[in-house]
Amino acid sequence: MCIRDSDKLEFHKNANMLKGGLVYADYITTVSETYAEEIKYPFFGEQLDGLLRARAASLRGIVNGIDYKIFDPSNDKKIFAEFNKNNVREKKAENKKKLQEQLGLPVDEGKYMIAIISRLTDQKGLDLVNYAMERICDENTQFVVIGTGDPRYENMFKHYQWKYPDRVSANILYNDELAHKLYAAADAMLMPSLFEPCGLTQLISLRYGTVPIVRETGGLKDTVQPYNEYEGTGTGFSFANFNGDEMLNVINYSKNIYFNHRDQWDKMVVRDMEADFSWNSSALQYEGMYDWMINW
Repeated sequence: MCIRDSDKLEFHKNANMLKGGLVYADYITTVSETYAEEIKYPFFGEQLDGLLRARAASLRGIVNGIDYKIFDPSNDKKIFAEFNKNNVREKKAENKKKLQEQLGLPVDEGKYMIAIISRLTDQKGLDLVNYAMERICDENTQFVVIGTGDPRYENMFKHYQWKYPDRVSANILYNDELAHKLYAAADAMLMPSLFEPCGLTQLISLRYGTVPIVRETGGLKDTVQPYNEYEGTGTGFSFANFNGDEMLNVINYSKNIYFNHRDQWDKMVVRDMEADFSWNSSALQYEGMYDWMINW
């Protein structure tokens, strides 16, 4: 590299290879459209936001996909009862009851089961969960966690399991088979992330008819359409600000739809299962981008 090009790598008196890559790349992609916009701002840009704004015309986001053969509730040997969109209500109830039995929770298909499957870190918005946990876990709700990470959050969930053993199951581990069982059994998947470039958990949840409750950031905003009770549309529930009360309000709203408007909830579950976030769509977008670059 010539000395005149050294500024392409210079980063606060050090060298930054990522900066060099961004400078010299013909095109830049990231894993969701919203995240491609977010990283142009200081909070998300890790001090490269100025460069990303300068290269905005050559920056786009393409949402990740999931493997629909691995995550297929109609042919998943890891879950208790396989199902499809035509029998999802009956079979989800069966999966729920058997998972409740396995985890030592009261066996009651009428409970509203909220899941978290995640690394237990600040990024995942667990401070909000801690703030609202006492009010989330009412007598009609069960809360099941699978994950490991920061001891502060591991101990937080262990504490709530100790305090509410009939409502909270804290599984401080990662077990793929148990995760599949929870995707199949839970009613809702909570993802209140501070930031989330794409996220895969909500995509898997949609596939299994588990309604996502997400914060509107990154790929969560791009892949979960907020429920609209007036138009009968949407695939989940969302909130905009990183705020515990706002999250709790949305969770309570989801409970109201689940318990008091179950026909609308069931229709949303079917819409979730009909959504396509396989790699087929994403691969076509990458193919189109590469074709365009070759021919520009």
